[in-house]
Amino acid sequence: TASNHRQRLSSRRFVRGLHYDSQVTSAALIDAVEFLTKQALESLAEDPDRRATLVGCNPTGADDEACMRQFVGKFGRRALRRPLRAEEVDAYVLGSANYAGAIPDAIESGDFYVGVDTAIRTLLQDPEFLYRVEIGTPVPDHPGVFELSQFEVATRMSYFIWGVGPDDDLLDAAEAGTLADESSIRSKAQAMVEQPRARQRIDRYHALWLGYATPFQGGEIGAGLQAESAAAVEHVVFNEEEPWRRIFELEGTYINDQLAEYYGLPAPGADTPTWVDYGESGRRGVLSHGSVLSIGAEANGDTNVTRRGKEIRWRFFCQDVAKPVMPPPPLPPPTGEAICKADRLAVHAEGGCAGCHRQMDPVGFGLENYDGGGRFRQYEPDNPDTPADESQCFISGDGDLDGVQFNGPAGLAEVIVAREGGPEPCMAEHLYRFVTGRTWLDDHDREFISPLIDTEAPGELELKELVVDIVADDAFRYRREEEV
Repeated sequence: TASNHRQRLSSRRFVRGLHYDSQVTSAALIDAVEFLTKQALESLAEDPDRRATLVGCNPTGADDEACMRQFVGKFGRRALRRPLRAEEVDAYVLGSANYAGAIPDAIESGDFYVGVDTAIRTLLQDPEFLYRVEIGTPVPDHPGVFELSQFEVATRMSYFIWGVGPDDDLLDAAEAGTLADESSIRSKAQAMVEQPRARQRIDRYHALWLGYATPFQGGEIGAGLQAESAAAVEHVVFNEEEPWRRIFELEGTYINDQLAEYYGLPAPGADTPTWVDYGESGRRGVLSHGSVLSIGAEANGDTNVTRRGKEIRWRFFCQDVAKPVMPPPPLPPPTGEAICKADRLAVHAEGGCAGCHRQMDPVGFGLENYDGGGRFRQYEPDNPDTPADESQCFISGDGDLDGVQFNGPAGLAEVIVAREGGPEPCMAEHLYRFVTGRTWLDDHDREFISPLIDTEAPGELELKELVVDIVADDAFRYRREEEV
């Protein structure tokens, strides 16, 4: 049911904030939009040269309707991601029952740029600016399927590849009708993925997928851990243009002396990040990063074995462990013979909770040698609030995923890469969720995803090529009604 769907969605940290179903109008959203619009206008007023460039014409006076129409048409096209209709330009410039007119406000104040502010304020609070509206036209003989307009296709492309609305060049292509076939879209997408904005967008996706969008730690260490993961993604995807799975297999990382000391790795002798080989440390790829190992961390920096195992299964194997019907009982305190975490978690092996915990806990224990910030440890940290001495608890770091044994991030990386079919199907599935803003996929979605993975050579899949393939596929130019 819809209510159960929302409950399941609320428990998902990754892509939860991107899900279309959560983008609802509220008083807080309206107030925030108004506040941000005010800030944008104040910033523009402080830079007259920038404001003049944005307007694009020199007004002859407060009542220069021709200049205002030119500005509204140009700015409105970028804001609403399509050309404005004549009646819309009239409403923004002259006013209507629903809009304050730019020219009346300019004349009343005696300042043309007050009218510019009115037009900008109105456009930046237009629902069509705040939301991506996709309508399209019905496809004959295919009920519930709609072909998107070329402006809607351009908007899809831009938000997917760049994370922002389409620029004038992309809007010009849509207006010229050159986004109607695979070859033209592929050519345009290939150019788009080479721009700096694409790097920022791809890093944003990985930050959400791998868990480093919000650093677990603050200060220089937290920022350094984020930068380390972003550098690894950029190295694989852009600098070396290697297969996407290489992010799991990197034999080194980009860190400076501060992070080297933090991890216990050889110092590169530099304040700026540089390549440091992992050597015999047991680390490999992004799974060794403190930013990624922080998933499932407790507030005190210790690990939550169960939560970490659940997140590993979801993020890297696309396996969703059901949310418990009832809250799990608290773990027994560290007393008697059950001082160590493994002994205390043995309570999960019994009763109705055992089935799900067998899927999560053994996975989490495989990373237990690494604390919530990614630092190696051989023993559990002592909790000063308990009489027991947890620091006597040796951590083996041995884990199990569906009968496959592993130890540490390097071992887990081997399991991920060696799985049947490789990691690419799940990686592509999560990317598709990011594209569509939908967590739960159906058969139509999987029919779209499967052909994108070359079953003959899945280990050769490059992310930039996958992005282009998604955009160039015929299905990208259509939408279908959601089943309620």
